[in-house]
Amino acid sequence: MLRYIANRVLWTIPVLWLVATVTFFLMHAAPGSPWDAKNAGKRLDPALEASFNRQYGLDKPLMTQYVIYLKNAAHLDFGTSYQQEGTSVFDVIMQGFPVSARIGVLALALAVVLGVPTGIIAALKQNTWADYTSLFAVTIGYTLPSFVLAIFLLVIFAVDLRWVPVLWTDWRSYILPAFVLGVGSAAFIARLARASILEVLSQDYVRTARAKGLKESVITMRHVVRNGMIPVITTLGPALAALITGTIIIENVFGAPGMGYLFIQSIVARDYPVIMGTTIFYAFIVVLGNLAVDLTYGIVDPRIKTGS
Repeated sequence: MLRYIANRVLWTIPVLWLVATVTFFLMHAAPGSPWDAKNAGKRLDPALEASFNRQYGLDKPLMTQYVIYLKNAAHLDFGTSYQQEGTSVFDVIMQGFPVSARIGVLALALAVVLGVPTGIIAALKQNTWADYTSLFAVTIGYTLPSFVLAIFLLVIFAVDLRWVPVLWTDWRSYILPAFVLGVGSAAFIARLARASILEVLSQDYVRTARAKGLKESVITMRHVVRNGMIPVITTLGPALAALITGTIIIENVFGAPGMGYLFIQSIVARDYPVIMGTTIFYAFIVVLGNLAVDLTYGIVDPRIKTGS
């Protein structure tokens, strides 16, 4: 088991390196200068721009900058923000991450509460009105673009009804973005749960349990639901990572001061250290989610650890 965990953990290193490398060179390949934003989008005086470049090491050859950045990143030093002078990238991330994390956790909780029962009921009531209604609702939730739903809900509940604030102010501001993100995830979880439950229902051990005369409720809870939820459980790690890191558009629609909003602002301002830091942090969260799935599979099915 320890060897299995160690192999999965070591694989995170080349993944993060590849993400950092691609982001670094794409970022520097884009036209413009980080100092344009400091001068209302206009080019700075060449002497002043050269002074800024020397201050932040941008006057060095690109490969030298790349090597220096990797060395510093290996020591968890991601530099300081160009726009928020004196503020480290880590502090910038910690400003936005709690907001994104709260939205993601609330969205996942809503997705589980809505998706799991819907998928179970649809599978147990296959080819009935309950199944068809569930599939219809799931299809709408899965195909409706999140930003379209976000705009409609913002207009209805914030502008017209005024149940939630338009601007990001208090705890009520979390309701709509969490709901928007939770709906799509709930649809995915419901589809997965339904398919998994139907597969379990067709297994021989379920028919054997019925032949032994066990109560249907016991078969459903002990054998069907318990085994059918394994694929759902193993997706919760990546789902949470996706919800936390996939809120860039939604955070900008609702004006949430989370990582997604800060990431967009850093791109607009060409704030290289913040762009790199948030991208690597996003990748790290996603890697952790996938690592959680690998470890869960290793516990659920010991054959995976041995490669059999």
